[in-house]
Amino acid sequence: MSGLLDGKIVFLTGGSAGIGFECAKAYAREGASVALCCPDTDEARKAASSLGAGRHMGLGCDVSDGDQVASAVENILSAFGRLDAIHNNAGIATPSSALHDTSPEEWDRLFQVNLKSVYWTTKHGFEALKTSRGCILNTSSLVGEIGQEIHAAYSATKGAMNALTKSMALDYAKHGIRVNAVCPAGIWTPMLRQWASEQPDPAAIGRYLDEIHPLGFCPEGDVIAEACVYLLSDKARFVTGHLMHVTGGAELGYKR
Repeated sequence: MSGLLDGKIVFLTGGSAGIGFECAKAYAREGASVALCCPDTDEARKAASSLGAGRHMGLGCDVSDGDQVASAVENILSAFGRLDAIHNNAGIATPSSALHDTSPEEWDRLFQVNLKSVYWTTKHGFEALKTSRGCILNTSSLVGEIGQEIHAAYSATKGAMNALTKSMALDYAKHGIRVNAVCPAGIWTPMLRQWASEQPDPAAIGRYLDEIHPLGFCPEGDVIAEACVYLLSDKARFVTGHLMHVTGGAELGYKR
């Protein structure tokens, strides 16, 4: 363990599966205490308990609910006495639809979970981060930069998150709070597998996801976790407002 996050307290949303759980494991390996949340309390506690030695916490929290987020932050501060980083990783990707085929309820739910959750965690965690001169990290997506076919509302949430990240970085720099985003392309997670199953030709999706990455394969979430460790660490102390592409070069142009 290199200890890049030694002694830091990290609040990680959507931390029980996929990219979030890979980040939780990486943060714990680097010496952080991780307070992770997901809507299911038992699932969150099980994920936290699997992180090994150290003080970790699993919280049941629907990040679209401001009262639940406020309670989560209060519990973290009560347990640890401080907060050094918030990683806004929770998100949903359904539906895979063009805009006119997206229902009002689907649109609202996507924005509540993917974007308004950042408002809630920032609103309730800001004072603690100001005290610690901490940082905020948002899990965005390459689709927020380049768009994606039959995924309009999801892409809109990530485009908005990218703009929000930059504005937050400007607002909070004077408080010593850094704000960045990580932007994956394809990463094998339960959410991506769900998306793949909703496509017109699910059987072809695996090959497609390998081919859009010039490095030749669609990776697992550990590649994102390593980048996130850097962005939360003091190694990135002069990095803010940055949208870090961890994409195997996908933004350089699809190969077919």
